Amino acid sequence: MKLLAALTLSALSAISVIAQVKTPEIPAVKVPFEKSLQAVVVTTKDWSATTGTARLFERKNTRSKWKIVGEEFPVVVGRSGLGLAKEFTAVDLGSCKAEGDGRAPAGLFPLTSAFGTASKPTAVELPYTKLEEFTECVDDPKSSFYNRIVNRMQVGNFDWKSSEKMLAIGDEYGLGVFVAYNTFPVEKGRGSCIFMHVWKDQNTATDGCTAMERRNVERIVAWASPAKNPYLVQLTEELYKNYQKTWKLPKI
Repeated sequence: MKLLAALTLSALSAISVIAQVKTPEIPAVKVPFEKSLQAVVVTTKDWSATTGTARLFERKNTRSKWKIVGEEFPVVVGRSGLGLAKEFTAVDLGSCKAEGDGRAPAGLFPLTSAFGTASKPTAVELPYTKLEEFTECVDDPKSSFYNRIVNRMQVGNFDWKSSEKMLAIGDEYGLGVFVAYNTFPVEKGRGSCIFMHVWKDQNTATDGCTAMERRNVERIVAWASPAKNPYLVQLTEELYKNYQKTWKLPKI
């Protein structure tokens, strides 16, 4: 009887371990900007600028004109300024974004989910992750979970050597939005863990994210709706001016 019990316990333990091992999820198909009805527009003076201006825009349908929502507000970006996403390198000779370069990505990117240290606010429509002790964003290019937010205790396959322990970041990750840069598909070494989140202060740049006052993060998170395909449009002022009509961007 004891042997049977031991075998049963062993089998259940094995099943539990297997259940924890998960393969990386295939990302959803990218919704093109043409179908977006909401846009957070961030512009910087030039490629090396670490500060910028953000504006929220929305439209009723894809044939309507973009209209500004509320007042513009200041943001900080990467400590090395902006770096073009690979898919936009044909439009400019600016430096291409890469892992660890300290640049925030320049281009057009879906805003796909939100996260924070508190339980999901009732006003939030985006998929939401409550940060816990083992919530990590994997920034190891060699990992099969590169550029994904995971729970270390639920994944099982710990194939990364570096990651952001998100809860440990503190107030800056108290609330944020995942920017789907390098996501459709994920390419090794192109950059990871890009968020819109709370800034340390208005003079401190980030490692590649776009940060702002807490009240403005709250504003974005409460406003963004998955049904409206919200986007981050982040460009230098010159590039924005050059491609505003071609890409049908909001007028600023």
